[in-house]
Amino acid sequence: MDKRSESEPMNNRTTVERKSDRELVVTRTVNGPARIVFEAWTKPELFKQWWAPKSMGMFLRSCEMDVRTGGTYRLVFGHDASNSDEFFGRYIEVIPHSRIVWTNDEGGEVGPVTTVTFEEKGGKTLLVLHELYPSKEALDAAGTGAADAMGEQFEQLDELLVALGAGGGA
Repeated sequence: MDKRSESEPMNNRTTVERKSDRELVVTRTVNGPARIVFEAWTKPELFKQWWAPKSMGMFLRSCEMDVRTGGTYRLVFGHDASNSDEFFGRYIEVIPHSRIVWTNDEGGEVGPVTTVTFEEKGGKTLLVLHELYPSKEALDAAGTGAADAMGEQFEQLDELLVALGAGGGA
């Protein structure tokens, strides 16, 4: 798997690992304190700036996020108005600056549950994104495409964090 390490800022590397038949884990250290990284995941105006991989030519057309335990989200991606995909679900657990757990409810069947944790170390934040699929077949069907895109997304997150730092923080 190509990690594109030459393009990753400050030698941060995204790793994607299948931990079991149902689990996928994406890990990366990003350059920013957990408080600001958490805000980049929970404030729609920040999230929209980094979540959609630019190389795919898509953008986040709509971003509704009520990031609290029991809250919901709806993300609409697309190249244009006639070609869009919706992703939605609910937040199962939100612990500020530390952990977010959400469901992926699109598709009409039980989807994966995603957990992301934020662990600050020396002004940087270790992100661990864990996806638990309902079955081996569901993970096989999802493939690693979305997880592979996380490398680019996390590079974009690092760029946003640099911009936020240059602007005095969030």
